This record gives sequence, C-alpha cells and structure tokens, in this order.
Amino acid sequence: MAIVDVTIIPIGTDTPSVSKFVADIQRILIKWSEEGKITYELTPMSTLIEGELSTLFEVVKEMHESPFIKGIERVATNIRIDDRRDRNDHSMQNKLASVQHHLLEQ
Repeated sequence: MAIVDVTIIPIGTDTPSVSKFVADIQRILIKWSEEGKITYELTPMSTLIEGELSTLFEVVKEMHESPFIKGIERVATNIRIDDRRDRNDHSMQNKLASVQHHLLEQ
C-alpha cells in the first residue's frame, strides 16, 4: 500500500480560484473510491490518496488530465510518494496513530 500526496495546478485560468477544478478532480477520486481501489483525503493544500502504487499512477494521470479536458492548456502536477514495503499495515490512519502514540509517551 502506497500513499501519494498530489497537487494539480491548472495554469492560465480566468480567475485565481481553482475550486471548480478541485471539484472535478474530487469526482474522479469518488469514482475510484467507490470502485474500492483507493481511499483519499482532500486537504486545503493537496489530496492524499492511498492504494496500490500502479493504481495510484493511473489515478494521478486521470487527475492530471482533468483540467486539460476543461480547456486549460497548461497543468503543473506535484507528486510525493510514500511507498513502504516492510509492513503490511502501512496506511494514512496507521501513520497518524503512530504519531498519536508517541505524543502520549511523555
């Protein structure tokens, strides 16, 4: 299980707001999630996606293409990948739980 932190930046929009593009991308994530292939979390600055690495690449590609479909001619996509293979329970929730555990140790 891998975790991807991704930000899609449409360049050359009519307005500084990009929330309509974010909504389009969230629709893509909802579809993949309903198919049981990923879990995801929208944050104010990016989106976190969890799943098999090969699937995540497909999802990110579809997300990256979304602004082009809406007529944007330039898109910058930032991706960070956390791919831990020494544990089977590597997930967003487990990572947060581990930090919470360490906070309680003092």
